[in-house]
Amino acid sequence: MSHNSFGHLFRLTTWGESHGPAIGCVVDGCPPRIALSEADVQPWLDLRRPGQSKFTTQRQEPDTVRILSGVFEGMTTGTPIAMVIDNVDQRSRDYGDIATRYRPGHADLAYDLKYGIRDYRGGGRSSARETAMRVAGGAVARLVLGAGVRIRGALVQMGPHGIDRSRWDWAQVRENPFFCPDPVAAAQWENYLAGIRKTGSSCGAVIEIVAEGVAPGLGAPIYGKLDADIAAALMGINAVKGVEIGEGFAAAALSGEANADEMRMDDGEVAFGSNHAGGILGGISTGQPIVARFAVKPTSSILTPRKSVDRAGQDVEVTTKGRHDPCVGIRAVPVGEAMLALVLADHLMRHRAQNPDAPVRAALPRN
Repeated sequence: MSHNSFGHLFRLTTWGESHGPAIGCVVDGCPPRIALSEADVQPWLDLRRPGQSKFTTQRQEPDTVRILSGVFEGMTTGTPIAMVIDNVDQRSRDYGDIATRYRPGHADLAYDLKYGIRDYRGGGRSSARETAMRVAGGAVARLVLGAGVRIRGALVQMGPHGIDRSRWDWAQVRENPFFCPDPVAAAQWENYLAGIRKTGSSCGAVIEIVAEGVAPGLGAPIYGKLDADIAAALMGINAVKGVEIGEGFAAAALSGEANADEMRMDDGEVAFGSNHAGGILGGISTGQPIVARFAVKPTSSILTPRKSVDRAGQDVEVTTKGRHDPCVGIRAVPVGEAMLALVLADHLMRHRAQNPDAPVRAALPRN
């Protein structure tokens, strides 16, 4: 299987399956002399870790990371950084009934059609278990970006229920099990998801990721557009079916006057009156906050019998057993943050390689 690597100069390769002995990653292209230890990675993994509330899968994985290479005396060496997480709570027997059956909404059929073989234990490589290593790689990317760049994510819609943006409070994101910035919506979602979970069904979600402090100039105007790479990164997360930057699809309903982000001079620098563009113009960062959203479909593993087929070409009914998230979008929040960090770190290094003497802000022409 190819295509297990992401990025150009700052590159992440992941390996492993949901029910294999371990999952891991290799971060290549990290600059040397950056302080790095497991303690820099583990807190981000803990945010994604399963089994932390009744609203996520009850698979109990500590997700304890070990760094195997690329670090000496607490500093990166510039060589590949290998990290590994042991799988300790697999229940492969839960998937015996679907060994020859294709679960609707899953990648089972597509894998079999492409490779002629599939790991039916929890989806194997296609399982969201793999995203733990993206979070680990994203932790290293954050260090490359530096303390001046802050990347935060929040769940802004669960099923049909969105937040009230007038109540947005970043401090609330860590105060509820949903990464929700609206405390009123979080309380409503608790009742909503409890009902979904009780019936054995699932729901989708929308996640918003914001990166502040990103330098202008990242990205390229044609085939290296920053927003295109962000969209590809977020679209590559399991169960994601849609991505938008800035106003996204809502921009289609705006007039040209409303959508254009007006500019003015403020203390010698360009200031924007709005951020409909989501911090990116012509594929290049402007220095404004980068805003991206992605939509996650309802978890495909549900208890309700669904019609399907098996490998023998027979019509069957499939009921998915095992432990699953009733809303996979919850734990996708730290994954989305990590993917944005990986893209930004890669583009920062590409920018420095092409423009080593470029100023932090381009000088403006004088009248």
